[in-house]
Amino acid sequence: MTSIVAVSSCLPDTIPISRFQKELQLTDVQLRRYERFYGLSEVCRDPQATEPELLLRAATKLVELRGQEQRVKYVLQARTMPSPLPYPLTSLRPVQAELGLEHAAGFVVSHHACASGLLAVDIAGTLLAADPDPDALALVLAGEKVCTVQTQSIPDVTVMGEGTVAVLVSADPAGGDRMLGYAARTHTRFGDEFIMGAEAAKEFQDLYSPGLCEVIGAALEEAGCGLDDLALVLPHNVNRLSWIGVCKTLGLPLDRVFLDLVPETGHCFCADPFINLQRAGELGRLRPGDRYLMTSVGLGATFAAMVFEH
Repeated sequence: MTSIVAVSSCLPDTIPISRFQKELQLTDVQLRRYERFYGLSEVCRDPQATEPELLLRAATKLVELRGQEQRVKYVLQARTMPSPLPYPLTSLRPVQAELGLEHAAGFVVSHHACASGLLAVDIAGTLLAADPDPDALALVLAGEKVCTVQTQSIPDVTVMGEGTVAVLVSADPAGGDRMLGYAARTHTRFGDEFIMGAEAAKEFQDLYSPGLCEVIGAALEEAGCGLDDLALVLPHNVNRLSWIGVCKTLGLPLDRVFLDLVPETGHCFCADPFINLQRAGELGRLRPGDRYLMTSVGLGATFAAMVFEH
């Protein structure tokens, strides 16, 4: 049984997206659309920090990791983008060294783009289930630097942020939030282009709502529950408008989707659902026994959903 033991995050200071209008090549009309309709006001960025520094800031806040380092057998970095560093350099190794986790097997998961965070949790649970040590733990890290013009945003969809998370995973069903169901589907016809052309973008837009609803339904079926059983949906923070459409298709009240951070963080690659999990917990939006659903969509294109019991 895969369980999330604890989550910690690092959210850099916010910067108004209007400061990035030139870099994002937005007209005044497009900027107003982002702010008024997409609900994107600010984005969390730290231009001075490196990716390992941002990941470390999240991991060092993970109180439950302290004194348990030797129990960590696996460290997984969930990435949207391939590593920007030349082999054999990685942003993961210095983080492992700083945390005292050099003994653990470390690797990167990027196959599902922004949905790789959910994939990494599932892989961590699979590895732990097969590990002979019942007390073994895994650490999942997510969040990336905005390094290039192409990674600043997803055109006409969202602006990228630099929030990071550290997620401690166990195979103990009593160890934390239990995973009840997981579903992912990749539509490979969108994998040809890094930035989709107009025709592919239109096709992806048409698929977005039904594709996300499909995996939400599959994850709920595996979990043995329905939409009415969910206390909360913890989404990927692309924009508010897209969730209005998905909720309409599902018949789900919009107030059950945790959109509080969309105006503050932007879309933080693979980290969004876990950042939302921590904040929702801090705000008392989840009580023991509540079931909640995490979602994410990665360009390429992978739709994913995961159900937990708090």
